[in-house]
Amino acid sequence: MLVVFAAVSFLSFMQPPNQKAGAPWNIPAEFKNKRNPHANDQALLRLGRNEYTRHCRSCHGRIGQGDGPMANQLKTFAGDFTKKEWQEKYNDGEIYYMSFKGRDEMPNFESQITDEEARWAVVNFLRSLKQ
Repeated sequence: MLVVFAAVSFLSFMQPPNQKAGAPWNIPAEFKNKRNPHANDQALLRLGRNEYTRHCRSCHGRIGQGDGPMANQLKTFAGDFTKKEWQEKYNDGEIYYMSFKGRDEMPNFESQITDEEARWAVVNFLRSLKQ
């Protein structure tokens, strides 16, 4: 019983109580195998931060903890990019896919961020958010 209580308590810190966890992403193999041509390019962090602020911050929050001003209007928790578990779970190609293809409440951003370098800059910025 104590274990169940501890697990429920832990999960309550991970997402707001009025939101559900997102379903697993179905990411095509081409993105699972996609390599980041700009991996660790520190020069792109400013561009990535600007694009993130413009397009992602309202839901994902200033530092990617899923606590942006629009986040509590979502049915699904926006996710916490700062968590080690999230950073280790996805490779750069998968993050690229999730960031620009979207699904459900997460909009598609392919027409808003069309420059390939800017897209990878967002991926690099998300990588910089780890704790």
